[in-house]
Amino acid sequence: MHKNKNISNSIFSYAFWNSLLFTQNKWHQHGVLLHTLRVTYECIKAGEWRFVPAGLLHDIGKPFSAFRKDKEDFQFHEWSFTDHEERSYQIIKNWSFVSEYTKNLVRYHYLIRDIKKSKKENLERFSQKQAIWDSLDDAMHKDLINFLAYDDLGKGKKRRE
Repeated sequence: MHKNKNISNSIFSYAFWNSLLFTQNKWHQHGVLLHTLRVTYECIKAGEWRFVPAGLLHDIGKPFSAFRKDKEDFQFHEWSFTDHEERSYQIIKNWSFVSEYTKNLVRYHYLIRDIKKSKKENLERFSQKQAIWDSLDDAMHKDLINFLAYDDLGKGKKRRE
């Protein structure tokens, strides 16, 4: 089992291609690529054009950060993606053709869930994540809540509980 959160898969690795094309985890019906297309489609369908670039880019770092965290990942041949949103942001942060707004949506798209999870599990990162949330304005809060809904729609049905 991997304990290292700083995974850096090569584009030639099994983890990269398997997570990109076939398998994520119990919360996603499809691999990263199809999930990304589904999220983008949901944004377009709703007329939320400002979310389309983030839909396309929000999980760009996932295949690079895919790893097997626990027995369940091994048992079901699935992947964990710890801090994938920060990895995605690091990939796009210097892309001049991507707006700062989109970069922030990508970087913080999982922040709401991360705050809830870290609070529930009493993790040290809770205060850090809460401070990030508090630093964002109300408009970004609203957009992150809305974008998370499109991200959820892009997951499809759960494969197992």
